[in-house]
Amino acid sequence: QVQLVESGGGLVQPGGSLRLSCAASGVIFSITAMGWYRQAPGKQRDLVASITSDGRITHAGFVKGRFTISRDSAENTVYLQMNSLKPEDTAVYFCYAVQGRTYWGQGTQVTVSS
Repeated sequence: QVQLVESGGGLVQPGGSLRLSCAASGVIFSITAMGWYRQAPGKQRDLVASITSDGRITHAGFVKGRFTISRDSAENTVYLQMNSLKPEDTAVYFCYAVQGRTYWGQGTQVTVSS
């Protein structure tokens, strides 16, 4: 089993920045990918960004140029640096990790509002 613990969410004004962290623990032997999804109220869960064990990175079109995913493989931690935040970025952000199956974090709320 893999446990994921997210941190770094909160309330920020439009144009501001936040950095999300997600630390994996438990029985870890080969995590092949980690990343972030988000879900706004009444909407589907959308992929925000992902990074594979060999360093391939994907960012959703709606965050390109504003969000950056990175990973500390030694610490089994993935980060999401979010800049130039917009009200439409308001959502619960979920971390995931793939090791045979997909594991999910509990989610962290990001609210962008003045």
